[in-house]
Amino acid sequence: MTGRVRLVLVRHGESVWNVEERYQGQSDSGLTATGREQAEVAAAALLARFGPPDLVVASDLPRARDTANAYLRHFDLEARLDARLREADIGSWAGRPFTEIAAEYPDVLAAVGRGEDVRRGGGETFAELRRRVWQALVDAAALAAGDVAGDATVMVFTHGGPIRVAAAAALRLPVPGHLSFAPPVNTSLTVIGYAGERRNHSVVEYNAPTTWAAQAARAD
Repeated sequence: MTGRVRLVLVRHGESVWNVEERYQGQSDSGLTATGREQAEVAAAALLARFGPPDLVVASDLPRARDTANAYLRHFDLEARLDARLREADIGSWAGRPFTEIAAEYPDVLAAVGRGEDVRRGGGETFAELRRRVWQALVDAAALAAGDVAGDATVMVFTHGGPIRVAAAAALRLPVPGHLSFAPPVNTSLTVIGYAGERRNHSVVEYNAPTTWAAQAARAD
């Protein structure tokens, strides 16, 4: 790998369970009408800023895949679906309201807040999440870099948990390091400058909104 790879991580649009304040994990509730509109706005913003990508990868969960499809309609491209880019596996917590989990598992939530790497709902740890997500990004970067002579841009449509752990991994923070990053909002973008396994990476932007495109359109 000779050039740098720009990894543009995009969180999916608003989902039904986002609105209902339920844990999602690897279950899926689909995008709301607002979420579909957000995906269209994000697609236009990403195209205007970054131009055509060298590679598009996405979580295979419908809420991320549908957000990617709004972007892909602008190109003769298909996303490479990768289950490693899924949201964290939270086991039995998936689909349950935030308030219900807070009432039943206050000690687990407190441990998570302290940076302890516990299994939520019997699912995976943050270390396991980070390991699979980072390897998916490394593989995508290698694939994109092999297809272009210079720098490459990879669009990655995924979820809030993977984006947080990816930012921490890029900076080589310890596993609780994702707590330093706020949960990304729907269709926000995070840019990681990936420089190969033996070089320093950078988090160029984190949780930057793509809704500026809609605001600009209303102002015109």
